[in-house]
Amino acid sequence: MGNHCDAIIIGGGVAGLTAALHLAERGLKPLILEADERVGGRLSGKEEININGWKFPNEHGVHGVWSSYVNLKAMLRRHGIIGELVSAKDEQWIYRDRNFIGRVNIGSMIRNSPLPAPLHYVTLLFHPKFMWMLSLGDWASLFHVWGTLLMSIGIDPFVEDQPLEGLTFGESLKRWGPAFRALFFGLTRNGLSTNPDDVPLAGFLAFLRFYTVMRRDAWRFEYLPNGSGDVCEKLSAKITQHGGEIRFKSRVTRVEKNDDWTLHYESDEGPSSTRSRFVILASDSPSAESLILNSFQTDDLFFPHGLGHAVIRLWFSKQPRKHPEAGIFSGDFVMHNFFWLDKIYYGYRKWSDETGGSCIEVHVYGPESVLKQADAVLLTNVLSDFYRAFPELKGHLIKPHLQRNAATHTLPALGARGTHLGVETPWENFFCAGDWVWLQNPSFFLERACVTGLEAANRVLTLCEKELFDVQPYPPPEPLAAWIEAMMMRGRKRRRMKS
Repeated sequence: MGNHCDAIIIGGGVAGLTAALHLAERGLKPLILEADERVGGRLSGKEEININGWKFPNEHGVHGVWSSYVNLKAMLRRHGIIGELVSAKDEQWIYRDRNFIGRVNIGSMIRNSPLPAPLHYVTLLFHPKFMWMLSLGDWASLFHVWGTLLMSIGIDPFVEDQPLEGLTFGESLKRWGPAFRALFFGLTRNGLSTNPDDVPLAGFLAFLRFYTVMRRDAWRFEYLPNGSGDVCEKLSAKITQHGGEIRFKSRVTRVEKNDDWTLHYESDEGPSSTRSRFVILASDSPSAESLILNSFQTDDLFFPHGLGHAVIRLWFSKQPRKHPEAGIFSGDFVMHNFFWLDKIYYGYRKWSDETGGSCIEVHVYGPESVLKQADAVLLTNVLSDFYRAFPELKGHLIKPHLQRNAATHTLPALGARGTHLGVETPWENFFCAGDWVWLQNPSFFLERACVTGLEAANRVLTLCEKELFDVQPYPPPEPLAAWIEAMMMRGRKRRRMKS
């Protein structure tokens, strides 16, 4: 039996690190049990990649720090973990329909639109290149496109606890034209990391609300100049400086409650146990489900699916045509989004300045039949498709690197009311944190992990009669979007009263 500690946190991802840091700041001694050999979860770093003597930091994949990640940025800046970030300048939409390939820079148009939200998307319709990519079917479907955007304004699934069971995003877009459908499919894959036909409608509507439809500036985001691994290491150092502890390669297999909680875990030294009054479960959704089912008599809880995907980095000996630093592929492409790393990360930029080369990261989110392909086959298919978009780079490949990420990325969804675990749980002094956790809050992914970690820490601090931390509010919707939201909410309330 290990030493007793004030609180045990299962998982050293963003949620677990956030919870541990805030507890340690108030003088408690948290213990993080992390199954991996590094902290960070999906934000962690990986082994460096060696390309012709140059060493490049590797990670789970490029992460954007969006303007709406207010609590995450506040925490990182308060502890001096991030300074100057790399601002996103533009994002390109590359659309392939058989032999036709069109491209248009849409990011700056949306966030700098003169039209207020939610009309800022209308700006795209006045751009010649965007118009060229639309068919008659797209123009005919404008009413259905607008209807879906209005739905995302009038329904707030996370805050209202509206699971919209049985409805999917792909089903709701059947009446859209092919180019509009491809664009939003691309945005959905980029944001939600899976086939749109598998995305619950509630998750898509919440995604639209948080990232773009309520405010133009919600589209603004930044990049971490040295990658995400650097941030995680600095967070863990802050925790240990404040008296916290992190044990790596410690996979929790079961928890049980006597007077205190006892946690059983496997490590390199064999089976071990430790105990504490408080537990915060901050692992990914699949791991949390496995632990809960192995520890408690329950079979009616909902856990969001975990998604895997492939990340491919390609180094070239020359620069392609003039291009933004990021964007999405949609339509008949195999890959789904891309980031030119030599325009984002300091190390890649230095290599590019000295060699004249370029490096791109592309993500493949499915379907499952594509992800099941052997590495060589998947890489060949990606390169074949990539050269359709950037033929000038053919023959200039230095080296590819393919990385498969485990199925731990959360597919945003809501379980039926009462089945989705929240920060507070049915078990005394047992709390949850992570981007899969139910909370009456509109946040997503890194921000949701941070907020639930902060809320879980506050629950413990309340019981220990210590000062709580504030949760930062989000910017309100723009006036027109707020008015439409109020009108639609009022109309829905009247319909409920009549029924």
